[in-house]
Amino acid sequence: MSPNATAPAAPTESAGEPDTTSAPGGDDPAPGTEALPGLSGTLAARARTMEGKVRRRCAELARIESPSGDASRLDQLADELAAGYRATGAEVRREPGPAGDHLLMQWPGQDESLPHLLFVGHHDTVWPAGTLADWPVTEHDGMLCGPGVLDMKAGLALLEGAFSMLADLGLRPHHPVRVVVTADEEIGSPDGRRVVERQLPGAAAVFGLEPPHEDGRLKTARRGSTRVKLTVTGHEAHAGNHPEDGTSAVDELVDQLVAVRGLACQPGTELNTGRIRGGTRANVVAGQAEAELGLRFSTPEAQRSTLDTLAHLTALRPGALVHTEVLSSRPAWPEREGNPLLRHVRSLAAALGQQVDGAPAGGAGDTNLAGARGLPTLDGLGAVGAGPHARDEHIALDQLAPRIALLAGLLAVPLPRLRSR
Repeated sequence: MSPNATAPAAPTESAGEPDTTSAPGGDDPAPGTEALPGLSGTLAARARTMEGKVRRRCAELARIESPSGDASRLDQLADELAAGYRATGAEVRREPGPAGDHLLMQWPGQDESLPHLLFVGHHDTVWPAGTLADWPVTEHDGMLCGPGVLDMKAGLALLEGAFSMLADLGLRPHHPVRVVVTADEEIGSPDGRRVVERQLPGAAAVFGLEPPHEDGRLKTARRGSTRVKLTVTGHEAHAGNHPEDGTSAVDELVDQLVAVRGLACQPGTELNTGRIRGGTRANVVAGQAEAELGLRFSTPEAQRSTLDTLAHLTALRPGALVHTEVLSSRPAWPEREGNPLLRHVRSLAAALGQQVDGAPAGGAGDTNLAGARGLPTLDGLGAVGAGPHARDEHIALDQLAPRIALLAGLLAVPLPRLRSR
């Protein structure tokens, strides 16, 4: 296609859901590609030429440390991301937050009357500042390794590369596109959630830039997750002379945690006690204690029931007070029957010479907010790799070009109708 050619408008929708089913590896073109002669081959070929640029970009982003909660470092990375995306034609807005700025970016579509596509990602990582000193970003054996390279600097670099490739071809996305990059996803998006949720109304589809399953499958559902802090207040006293005058917050917390562990026996609920602290000295009855719990839920019902139980905890011993605080929460995103969005992506991938499938995921992310509302949602469109949150975190370099082409195709090709009228 000539760089100055204009793609025709999306085909008129029929009254029924278009059948975009294609066997993995099949030759059926994705909806819309037949209206864009040569697009599939052009995207696949051009993506291979973009691979080196995106690989270098991913390494650049990973070398800017951005731990959750470190606003100055996160804002430094936000500056770099904003500049890179502006170069592709984006309108960029900063959304200030207590843990650093979130980014909201927009591109016009070929047809501005169409609903927008929404991509969600994050630029915070779980790795503390200084990690690069003994674990630098390196490339070897077909992998790029380093803190945050998979989760999810590579996803941000890939989408930037896809937009850049379309701009080089003289193309605009078919639909208007919005991208939200949150600064606090790794701690549950306590503030970023509001930025994502503002962009959900009217979205035709929502795509997440988290890494896929290790075998490359996309993520079609996610468990809900909630972080809860239990705080116990007791009464201090001398542990040797007058222990009877005290109420141990530590003892109360231990007993509460033993009782709370029973919640993990309920269907659809998992619990991890991630952090405990309390007391001051061995010879002082503890006056304060707290624990942070991580909970995951397979269903909305399990989430509601468990959080209701935690909200109504009462002290087991006289003189103690128990307080429950929800630090962050994401709703469960259940599997969608039929999943026409996955069928569309699978068919588009086949037109690009790729095999793509999907499966539910155990972890939670910002796409939970869309999937829980019933919006057509897929996650895992970031880089293929392994080891997120671990010292063997890496991406597979030979999978960069296919992912660039797939993202560019999702931007360029009109969506079929994904929901009933």
